[in-house]
Amino acid sequence: MGDEKRELPPIPDRLPVTVVDAHTHLDACGAETAADVAAMVDRAERAGVARVVTVADDLAAARWASGASTWDSRVFAAVAIHPTRAKEFGVAEQSEVERLARGERVVAVGETGLDYYWDYSPHDAQQAAFRWHIDLAKRLGKALMIHDRDAHEDVLRILDEEGAPETVVFHCFSGDEHIARRCIDKGYILSFAGTVTFKNARGLHEAARIVPRGQFLAETDAPFLTPHPYRGRPNEPYCTAYTVRYLAALRGEAVHEVAEAVRTTAERAYRLPA
Repeated sequence: MGDEKRELPPIPDRLPVTVVDAHTHLDACGAETAADVAAMVDRAERAGVARVVTVADDLAAARWASGASTWDSRVFAAVAIHPTRAKEFGVAEQSEVERLARGERVVAVGETGLDYYWDYSPHDAQQAAFRWHIDLAKRLGKALMIHDRDAHEDVLRILDEEGAPETVVFHCFSGDEHIARRCIDKGYILSFAGTVTFKNARGLHEAARIVPRGQFLAETDAPFLTPHPYRGRPNEPYCTAYTVRYLAALRGEAVHEVAEAVRTTAERAYRLPA
C-alpha cells in the first residue's frame, strides 16, 4: 500500500475534446529541465489535456515558470507571490514580479489572494499584497488568479473595494453554493480542482452544478489534490481529465460538452490561441 501511494495514477482515456489544465505547478511535480516539462505535458496530452498553466508562489518559482513557458508551446505561466509569503513582499519583490508578469507567455497574475488557514503571514500584509496584485493585473490587462482559503468574505470585499480586473479566476474554488452565486453574479470564473471529486465535498458539488458554462474551468493544482479515486497519490496535469469527467457526471452533461466549455473558457480567460 505504501508503494502504491507514491505511484502516479494511471493515465485515463483521452477526452473527446482537448482541455487546458488551468492551474498546475510543474516544478513542484518534479520538472526541472525542458525535457522534464515536455515529458510531463506529453503525458497530459495523451489524456486530452493539451495545454497547461504552470503557476508560481514565490520569486524562484516565478522565474522558473516564466522560463518554462518558453520551452514548450503547450505551456503558459502565471506569476505572483503567494499570500502565505506576503510578509516578505517589498519593493524589490514587486518590481521583479511585475517584470516577469509582463512576459508574453505569462497569462495571469497569480496565485495571489488570502489564506487564513495557515498562520505564515499577517492578514494585513496579505491584504496589502493582494491589493497590489489586483492593480498589477488591471494595469497589464491580464487575468487575476486568486487563492482563497478560509477568507471568502475578505477576498470578495477587497475585489469590490479595489475594482476587479476584467477576468478573475478563483483557483481551486472552495466555496459553497452561496459563495458561488455571488461570484457568478460578479462574472468571476470558478476553477475546480480534484477536491470537487471528493465524496464529502457536498457544498462544492452544489456550487459546481450551478455554475453556467463560460464561468468554470478545471485544474489539477498538481502535485496536490489528486482526484478521487486516487486521492493521496501524486498528481500531474493529465489528471485534469478525471475532474472533467466528474464535473460532467455531477452536472448531468455530456463529457464533450463540459470539456468544450473548459477549453473555450480557458482560451478566453487566458487569451490563449483557439
